[in-house]
Amino acid sequence: MFNIFKKKENKIEKIYSPFKGNLVNLEDVPDAVFAQKMMGDGVAIIPSEGKLYSPVDGEIVNVFDTKHAIMIKSNDNTNILIHVGLETMSLEGKPFDVKVKAGDKVKAKDLIMEVDLDFITSNDLNIITPVVIMDDADSVKRTVKDRIEPGNVDINSIIMEVE
Repeated sequence: MFNIFKKKENKIEKIYSPFKGNLVNLEDVPDAVFAQKMMGDGVAIIPSEGKLYSPVDGEIVNVFDTKHAIMIKSNDNTNILIHVGLETMSLEGKPFDVKVKAGDKVKAKDLIMEVDLDFITSNDLNIITPVVIMDDADSVKRTVKDRIEPGNVDINSIIMEVE
């Protein structure tokens, strides 16, 4: 009648690649904060082109002032941080053409940013981009259930499943 003893089914959410490029394990990112998963679990992508797409249907929660990172909350309450490159906040937004702002609704595969990858590398910075599942006080704890093996990905590639 009330189904209070019925086991709650965990919903699996698919996370698409935000970039075309080469997926690597998060542990291989040359930055201890990401490699040791201090910000959360996930993967990283070495982009081969500078178009960044939303990995989920959801809402833009934050575009960092220096435009190097975007936080998205999916419709299933998964918080995803996309951190474009390492130490790229020092570039003060120059290589980033952000197409969205906080509060915007997005669909998976919507273009949300264009990135001048050559500008980043010409400043001796790494373009590797961590894609991290984060927890916050308002969200349900989400865990990475599965991820694909390292290799080439595009925006149609499902890179992680989260539950």
